[in-house]
This record gives sequence, C-alpha cells and structure tokens, in this order.
Amino acid sequence: MLGVILCGGKSTRMNSDKGMLTSSGNKWVKVAADKVSNLNIPLVVSVNITQHNDYSSLFVSSQLITDNETLKIKGPLCGVLSVHLQYPLEDLLVLACDMPLMDTIILNELLNIYKEHSSADAFVFTNDGEVEPLCGIYTAKGLAYILKLYREDKLIKHSMKFMIEHINSFTIPITEEQKKYFKNINTHAELNGL
Repeated sequence: MLGVILCGGKSTRMNSDKGMLTSSGNKWVKVAADKVSNLNIPLVVSVNITQHNDYSSLFVSSQLITDNETLKIKGPLCGVLSVHLQYPLEDLLVLACDMPLMDTIILNELLNIYKEHSSADAFVFTNDGEVEPLCGIYTAKGLAYILKLYREDKLIKHSMKFMIEHINSFTIPITEEQKKYFKNINTHAELNGL
C-alpha cells in the first residue's frame, strides 16, 4: 500500500496552487501528507511538471511523482495512473490536497474496509449516492485494467468517476456528520469557511 497526495491540478478556480495554500500555518499538501503518514504507509506526492521545483523544498525527490508525459490524460486520473506506472504492484490510497478538513478517522475506516473486503478493485465513499473519488483506495489490479483500457482506446472518459464505474468498486455511504470532511475547497470564497 502506498499513500498518494494528489496536487497536480491546475487550480484554475483558486488561481493559485492549492497544495501550497496554508491553514493554521501548514501547507495543505503537508496537512494531507501528515494525515496519510499517520496510517503508517509510505507516501508519494503527485505533481505536474510545473510544480516539481516548489514541492522539492517540502519533500525528498523520490517522493515526488511527476505526471507521466506518455499519458494523454488530464486531471486526477493522470496523477493516479502516473503513480501506478511507477509502482505497478502497489495498491494506492489516494487523497486530494484540496480536502483540508479530511479526518484521519475517515482514512482509518477506509483502510479497515479495504482489509476486510479484498475482492474489490476500488474502495470509495459516496455522498448522497455520488462517489467521492479523491479519497479512496485503488488496487494495482484495478488500475492495471484501467491502463489497459486506456492503451486500447477504450477509456471513453478520462475521469475518476468513469474509472470507478468500470472496475469492481466497494462503496461506503457517508453520514450527514461526515460530509464536512469531504469538502473540496476550490475558490477563495470557500476559504472563508475554514
């Protein structure tokens, strides 16, 4: 199992790199990394090529996985598959850096469900029936299948939700009280609520 912090987005709505935003004096990427590190699993950070230098001041270079240029995919799926290409035998616990309210209790619940239900290829939470793909576990087997679909030009949409629909996924409904943990912060207006 490998923890993956997704930071490689363009952050166009925020107009600045969300991983480098701070809450309580800590950069969001470090907040997410600390939460995943509490699970006692190794960690990597998914970045795009323009972010590599900035993030190298926070993490050792072996922890930074730059988007694979052979993948003609955008968005989080590119980051996840880039890590998979570098670590093809590892199952990946994925957390987006723009979910600063995520709680380690939720991540522990996810990890425990993964350990109990080994037959699934993805483990994701659902919020009112909609999947929350940016906090989940994706198995090496499931990712290999998605990569195969991509290489055969059968991956019609390059989205995490589309991927989840095409592998054996175990879904975990979240409670009303848990919804706050899954809030993606995308704009400066949303920062005011933190």
